[in-house]
Amino acid sequence: MSEKFLEVLKARRTYYSITSKSPTPDARILEIASDVIKHSPSSFNCQSTRYVILLRDEHVRFWEIAKECFKATMSEADYHTYQGKLTGRQNGYGTILLFEDLTTIHEFQAKFPRFKYHLNDFSEANNAIQAFNLWTALHLEGFGCNLQHVNPTVDQRVISEWNIPGSWSLKAQLVFGLPAGDPPHEKTFKSTEERILVPGMDRTSTNRDSTESGVVNGRN
Repeated sequence: MSEKFLEVLKARRTYYSITSKSPTPDARILEIASDVIKHSPSSFNCQSTRYVILLRDEHVRFWEIAKECFKATMSEADYHTYQGKLTGRQNGYGTILLFEDLTTIHEFQAKFPRFKYHLNDFSEANNAIQAFNLWTALHLEGFGCNLQHVNPTVDQRVISEWNIPGSWSLKAQLVFGLPAGDPPHEKTFKSTEERILVPGMDRTSTNRDSTESGVVNGRN
């Protein structure tokens, strides 16, 4: 039963070369985002993640703000090199900004004082789960995606531009658009034997690293 999910897991890739076209209506993007934010798990079911979905002109505006912010904080030479990457993101169709609501986190810190100093870390995990689920769902819909982290350089401008609550802390930006080509490279992988410990198991008969699954080298 898990094979279908694992095939999708292997197929999801980073696409930097994307266009400003969409394979699906905007209403479908919102439907996907609504399902993901509702059904993705979170620590203590705190549901701390928030989205801001920027499409077409709003997406372009976000990356224009990013350019302005980085130009103001980088040397001219460094910005000249980095500007092309920002333009590549701007060429897409949309960006989903992923936030964590600090008010919610503080509420759960009060409810669970034993975990007060861990809930911020748990919140980062919540956000990562959301990003992965969004990414995978949009991939299945025909989008190419890449995950960016231009925060905190853009944070104050973003809050002001879209009237975002001050308690929302920006964590990542999922950029998406119609793929304009193949992923940039084949992925290589460390052996899973280096990364998974199973005490008491004889793994000589169950290892699929280089035979059945092609884990060591290949595209996921």
